Amino acid sequence: MTRTAALLASIALASCGANDTPDSPAAGEESAPSAQMPEAENETTAPTPPAAEPASETEGFDNAALTGDGLGPLRIGMTLEEVNEAAGPDDNPGAVGGPEPEVCDQFHPADAPDGILVMMENGVLSRISLARDSVVETDAGIGLGDGPETIREAYGDGAVVTPGKYNPEAQDFTVWQSGNTSADYVQDPDARGIRYQVNPSGEIHMIHAGGPSIQYVEGCS
Repeated sequence: MTRTAALLASIALASCGANDTPDSPAAGEESAPSAQMPEAENETTAPTPPAAEPASETEGFDNAALTGDGLGPLRIGMTLEEVNEAAGPDDNPGAVGGPEPEVCDQFHPADAPDGILVMMENGVLSRISLARDSVVETDAGIGLGDGPETIREAYGDGAVVTPGKYNPEAQDFTVWQSGNTSADYVQDPDARGIRYQVNPSGEIHMIHAGGPSIQYVEGCS
């Protein structure tokens, strides 16, 4: 009886001790450390600047208007060397621009807009012409393909109207802007003006600007 009571007391004591012991990892096991994300590096990447666009060959003529004094970098009175530097050399040196090129020559500078012709007289720029497919306009906003009414609206009585040399249905409108222009045929080397040639269909087909050479009927004469 006494032995049985002692045994039951021993079992009860062992059971109470087991419940008081906290759980622990199994042998050979370790608690996994909590994962930590590395801090992001505080770096700022500079944006790549856009590549510069190549300069246009006609950049100096952008939005330039034709006046009696010139067009963009081309100015009446320039030497041939200055013309070449401003707008490039003759883009077709094999073509003949006049009966005596050393006295009077016409050509298209390589870096000038399409349809631009320069006239060199005795080595000096005397006239600039708009021909063919030129989209350049004068300082009055007039270009090839416009009608004579645009000239009248822009200049009024300031435009001198004469019939075409070879076709009376054609018309020439000449507007002098400076110099002694009182004579029927202006010879003052300092005179500056613009001449609009209107064909029989009523369209401007050529425009000349510069000195007295704007009065020439054909090329250098």
